Amino acid sequence: MKIGELAAATGTTPRALRHYEREGLIVSSRAANGYREYGEAAVTRVRNIRHLLDAGLTLEDARAFDGCLDGDMSTAPPSPEGLRIARERLAVIDARIAAQCAARDRLASALAASSPP
Repeated sequence: MKIGELAAATGTTPRALRHYEREGLIVSSRAANGYREYGEAAVTRVRNIRHLLDAGLTLEDARAFDGCLDGDMSTAPPSPEGLRIARERLAVIDARIAAQCAARDRLASALAASSPP
């Protein structure tokens, strides 16, 4: 299937698919006219990549799941390595949220202090 067909089948964009390919997460062959061609298995693989990204993981994190990307990740039990990666990513997200909340509080305090009574 062509890149547009894969994008439509997975609810993503051709640009995202090219990015996943550059990152080594999916592969294509080239038709005689130079167009990318993907096998049917790419649909499952891209859906699994999207599943991981939607859960808050990064493409770098997704590389660790390479051996699982061709199966049904949504119902498979998580591996210890997968759980470790998810916990680490959650800690990063929590730290970012805490930093943003602190920045919001500082801004709110500065605005409150500068507002006339």
